[in-house]
Amino acid sequence: MKSIVTICFLLFTGLLFAQSKKNYAVDTSFSVQGSWVKEKKKFPFITIAQPEVSKGIKIEENIVYRTMGDRALVLDIYRPAKEKKGSPAVLMIFGGGWRSGDKTHNRAMAIKLAEQGYVAVSAEYRLSLEAPFPAAVHDLKSAVQWLKQHAKKYSIDTAKVATLGCSAGGQLASLMGNTNGNAFFDDVSAKNEYSSNVHAVVNIDGTLAFKHPESVEGSVAAQWLGGTWEEKPDVWTNAAPLTHINPQSPPFLFVNSSIPRFHAGRDDMIKKMDEWGIYHQTKTFPDTPHTFWFFNPWFNEMTDTIVSYLDKVFKQK
Repeated sequence: MKSIVTICFLLFTGLLFAQSKKNYAVDTSFSVQGSWVKEKKKFPFITIAQPEVSKGIKIEENIVYRTMGDRALVLDIYRPAKEKKGSPAVLMIFGGGWRSGDKTHNRAMAIKLAEQGYVAVSAEYRLSLEAPFPAAVHDLKSAVQWLKQHAKKYSIDTAKVATLGCSAGGQLASLMGNTNGNAFFDDVSAKNEYSSNVHAVVNIDGTLAFKHPESVEGSVAAQWLGGTWEEKPDVWTNAAPLTHINPQSPPFLFVNSSIPRFHAGRDDMIKKMDEWGIYHQTKTFPDTPHTFWFFNPWFNEMTDTIVSYLDKVFKQK
């Protein structure tokens, strides 16, 4: 009887803790399962990629990396169980229109990266129902600083940190890379002595420009950016990775579906990168849904492409 009372008490206090941490609106509409249900109507052969966790991988979940009042932001770390000094790290950023999504959406890809010797880190960040732009960028740059601060504990090479994002996460990953050293995108109130600079970017179907001939961003982007293009043109421009491309931008890998709107501005960015001699790769998967990264038969080829690019950039193996 005593054990039952104890369990009930723990469940109750756990619920109270969860509620205290989520005193803001949450949108769970974007999910892996929901994407599968939607896309299998057109692609009936797809299956959700679910690689098994081998003994060679160590996973630590829900580690607090940033605290603001009673709001704690957490991340999950996937890394080789056999630690190697100075492993490259990849900050993984989930998508969901800056409004929905969850860090667990990166689990399958994180497992594959850890198998190849990378420290894969999937972080939560504040979404549009909780905080508008640039809060998400501040959070994710803080995650990079946290990684560097704890590099010794997790055997991370602080000169080999990449961002990888899908859809809205791809936009965020690209913006982070192109704003290395840009004080506007660092939360100076955090007073972190570590740099938020990253050294490579993987953009999986993330827009590079919100207002562009190839872009059709509308109400979802407007909610995150605090208004429509007509109301907030400066914000829409400032949030676009294309705006901030510069000669010091890191190497990029663009991994795309066959839907042009999800890589709006990519070709314009590539032209600039070619002018400045910035290394880049592009891989397009024909006849694919936007959320192809979740599914077989594309998952393995996609992760192989990503690992090959990172190995080249970071001179691994």
